[in-house]
Amino acid sequence: MTSPLVVSNVEARNYFIACQGLGAAPVGKLSPDGLLALIRTLGFVQIDSINTVARAHDMILFARNQSYRPHQLKHLLESERSLFEHWTHDAAVIPTEFYPYWRHRFARQQRHLLERWRKWRGAGFEQALEGILDKVSEQGPTRTRDIKSSRVKKGDGWWDWHPEKTALEFHWHTGTLAIAGRDGFQKIYDLSENVIPAHHRTAEVSESRFIDWACRSALRRLGMATSGEIAAFWALITPKEAAAWVRDRRAAADLVDIWVEPATGGQATKAVAFTGISDELARLVDPPKRLRVLSPFDPLIRDRKRCLRLFGFDYRIEVFVPKEKRKYGEPLA
Repeated sequence: MTSPLVVSNVEARNYFIACQGLGAAPVGKLSPDGLLALIRTLGFVQIDSINTVARAHDMILFARNQSYRPHQLKHLLESERSLFEHWTHDAAVIPTEFYPYWRHRFARQQRHLLERWRKWRGAGFEQALEGILDKVSEQGPTRTRDIKSSRVKKGDGWWDWHPEKTALEFHWHTGTLAIAGRDGFQKIYDLSENVIPAHHRTAEVSESRFIDWACRSALRRLGMATSGEIAAFWALITPKEAAAWVRDRRAAADLVDIWVEPATGGQATKAVAFTGISDELARLVDPPKRLRVLSPFDPLIRDRKRCLRLFGFDYRIEVFVPKEKRKYGEPLA
């Protein structure tokens, strides 16, 4: 039996950097097609409301090409519709060609979200579900503030949604509604049929093909990974489904076991990579010695455990940390 390949920490870092679009200098004029290709390479770009330096998605894209400008992303999202906004591990912009796979997410969410949100939000928002669809169908693109609520918010918390806002989010998460655009950072909801091109919206993908795509495309973008990391990349499938895919593909000789040395020393981590990884590593070149400013939500570092293992870098966004557990001071007023 052949011994598993041991991948040095430097090799693992450089390969992941290359997979994440940071292996080349961030120069050259970025066309709309080039921007779409960049996002396709990454798989998705996380969006977030925090705007201390710039929006997360803008920082992620600028780090990979310094000619990127925010209006280019808006054009692809709101005019060309070659991108759509939905959920991976968090809110993200995603190539619309991937939309058929998200239909499986919608079906899974439809089965489980209502029960979970009833426990989270409390019973009551279900009564708004049908009425919200009628309202959006009647008036077209709709912001939360365009809807008169049956309840006044109890506080100013991020997740203190009134029933109508909850209904809008439920229909977005389950695919009946889509995000037509943003007003500032506020979502504009519309019927999916008015946002997503028909050929993407109606395309059928089998369950087995969906799982294979979710795993295969995740591993391509991670380079080498555990089954848990494969499942977490898109957050479309379960760890159990990813583990079964790894077993099947290993048996089919599509994958090989490897051991990845950590940045901090100690025991190597067992992972998998596609067959041919040795040739891929042999072709690696060092990334350019160019300073990049990365958003905390950048796909290179957003998985904190993986980031610590590969780069020896541990960080925490303390806006999400209770006051008594913070290390670096008070939140901004």
